[in-house]
Amino acid sequence: MLRIGVDFGGTKIEAAALLPDGTFLSRHRAPNPGDYVAALTLVRDLIARVEAEARADGSIAEPPPTIGIGSPGSTSPRTGLMRNSNSLYLNGRTFREDLQTVLERPVRLANDANCLALSEAVDGAAEGASSVFGVIIGTGCGGGVVVGQRLLDGANGIAGEWGHMPLPWPGPDEHPGPPCWCGLHGCLETWVSGSGFARDFCATTGRDLKGEAIIDTMRAGDPEAIAAFDRFLSRLGRSLAVVANLFDPDVIVFGGGLSNVGEIYERLPGLIAPYVFSDVWEARLVPARWGDSSGVRGAAYLWG
Repeated sequence: MLRIGVDFGGTKIEAAALLPDGTFLSRHRAPNPGDYVAALTLVRDLIARVEAEARADGSIAEPPPTIGIGSPGSTSPRTGLMRNSNSLYLNGRTFREDLQTVLERPVRLANDANCLALSEAVDGAAEGASSVFGVIIGTGCGGGVVVGQRLLDGANGIAGEWGHMPLPWPGPDEHPGPPCWCGLHGCLETWVSGSGFARDFCATTGRDLKGEAIIDTMRAGDPEAIAAFDRFLSRLGRSLAVVANLFDPDVIVFGGGLSNVGEIYERLPGLIAPYVFSDVWEARLVPARWGDSSGVRGAAYLWG
């Protein structure tokens, strides 16, 4: 059966048609229009395009493909409305139901970090692991939990919402922390996301650089960039130690822009271990095998 996944990102929306073994048959992306009705229309059009291309040679027959959507935020089990999305125009909307109306088909919807975790647990960098924590470190940060290749949503649909925990073991200069878009202060997203990394560097140095530029400057030996990266790794290590103490996953898999920084995997284990309540800690820390394709693949896998 043909599967279609949609990665509904803040800057782009991607749709892909896959065979059951994960082989891509067609994929297309377009800029997120930033408007609710226009975004629904774009999702419909992208799905129609990839489905038509996947069926073009006549080898893929009925039934209709399953459709999974990965998006920022989650659906409230109480109201059915979207919440907690940093694409703010989704919040308060009946997003899944509106997608089903536009598409005239059933839709499964999950958080984008959950889709990353599911993709990597099924046939990615964490394949074969019994427990996986997926981390996205991009413009924001988030997490997803997979046990036995099954996504764990939680009783209230918020399992893995790691980005809106407070920074653990904070120093005097880290409390209460900067304001977060969610209304609280000092959430992990304000510290260990790409935007949080850049904010901290600018606040400390007065230099306004994006995360990638800070990494390049750090590698060139700039002492301020080195210090900023050290702070970032310390905060990320403390944050993941909480995950280790609570969930103790076999594998932590990373996606998002900062997941491409090799120094993270070299240095982070030694920064996590001192905060883990155990005499041994040997979880694997790995970049996502499928990179920025993990979200769309995981969305397609929401149907099992």
